Amino acid sequence: MNLPLTHYFIYTGHNSYLTGNQLSSPCSEVPIIKALKRGVRVIELDLWPNSSKDSVHVLHGRTLTTPVELVKCLKSIKEHAFVASDYPVVITLEDHLTPDLQEKVAQMVHDTFGELLYIPESSDLKELPSPETLKGRILISTKPPKEYLEAEEDKSTKSQRVKDYSDDDVWGEEPSEATPYKDKNNKYESDESDHDNEDSEHYIKKADSCPAYKNLIAIHAGKPKGGLEEALKVEKDKVRRLSLAEQELEKAAERHQQLIIRFTQQNILRIYPKGTRVTSSNYKPLIGWLHGAQMIAFNMQGYGRSLWLMHGMFRANGGCGYVRKPDFLMQHGPNNEVFDPKAKLPVKKILKVKVYMGDGWHLDFKQTHFDAYSPPDFYTRVGIAGAAADEIMRKTRAIEDSWTPVWNEEFTFELTLPEIALLRIEVHEYDMSEKDDFAGQTCLPVSELRPGIRAVPLCDRKGYPYPSARLLMKFEFLP
Repeated sequence: MNLPLTHYFIYTGHNSYLTGNQLSSPCSEVPIIKALKRGVRVIELDLWPNSSKDSVHVLHGRTLTTPVELVKCLKSIKEHAFVASDYPVVITLEDHLTPDLQEKVAQMVHDTFGELLYIPESSDLKELPSPETLKGRILISTKPPKEYLEAEEDKSTKSQRVKDYSDDDVWGEEPSEATPYKDKNNKYESDESDHDNEDSEHYIKKADSCPAYKNLIAIHAGKPKGGLEEALKVEKDKVRRLSLAEQELEKAAERHQQLIIRFTQQNILRIYPKGTRVTSSNYKPLIGWLHGAQMIAFNMQGYGRSLWLMHGMFRANGGCGYVRKPDFLMQHGPNNEVFDPKAKLPVKKILKVKVYMGDGWHLDFKQTHFDAYSPPDFYTRVGIAGAAADEIMRKTRAIEDSWTPVWNEEFTFELTLPEIALLRIEVHEYDMSEKDDFAGQTCLPVSELRPGIRAVPLCDRKGYPYPSARLLMKFEFLP
């Protein structure tokens, strides 16, 4: 934990204050508290003036979401920031405020966090501090005030008529089947306000008079001009955070994968969900991780297979919210080349998984939960999420009429990038006439699996452990 923050994947939330969907759900400090208790280390707040323009609310702008006071959110973060982990919490601010309200925010942040607040000695850091150095500290990440203008572009009119894949069924579609959105427009897109216009000069002069707000910023969010190549340029002796929408990452990954990885070796890359995910669904996180993106911002109040992968990744490293990136994402070759996510790689490890049996459902569910007239018919799905060459799902046969199914089935998985692979485990109850019932899931980092026979606890759809349901499994790595 002694390397710069750029060397770590960081457990990151998106619109952390929302209790449900992105359009009409109430805003509250409660989902922020829940996220922090799960170990989430990056909390996002959208700041807007209240109706009388004399205070600050947190809400999803230009929607029907009801606001929550900023001070409530800040106090909740202070009280719960280090319940699950001692490592730093980053607050990303999307700021839609006038200079006088920015000054109020600066005072509010100082009054709330006091000595917990990390304020860098210089506004231009050559590299970010380490998680160990920042233990017990809170960092602010946003754009410098001069980059915000009063005239705001209404992005709600942008048309992205895309199918929302993650809600196709009760568990969400397979992440590997969630076809990315293809944007024909090659312009860089950010969810952070892009406010350059002809009337900016007067506002910038006013904004420069807010040093207290500017001095809060520990991780500067850069506002690139031009296309993606310009956005991904590495600036010498300067660290910044760049935000890309999931579809922008998909596009960049097709043509600029090496630029992305070079950028993430020195800077922070944050990926956020596309605007059409109004139900707070999520996207496949592996694409970002395979390109070194540190902050894969997720709607933590949602559920589905993509979120299960997120939970799985951050079970690693003791659940502290920081997972060191694999060496291959930080290394340079003899000709200064970096990792190529599209390169065909040899098999590095073979993982053998045996599913012996399952138990505990009769203690967690009513006798009629799965079938009104007979015991359940359970089967298990086991597979890998990771590099494209490694991804696969297998399943056992269904064992009829048993609360304690015994499968004794074995599966072998060849892994080209075991360092980033996740073992996916799901249990379902076979139903001949209707959709199969969900009976538990978990996701485990392959890098942290220990050989031997293990009892593997199962979780519900939202990722919370069942009291009793678990599988007996064996893990083995072949030479």
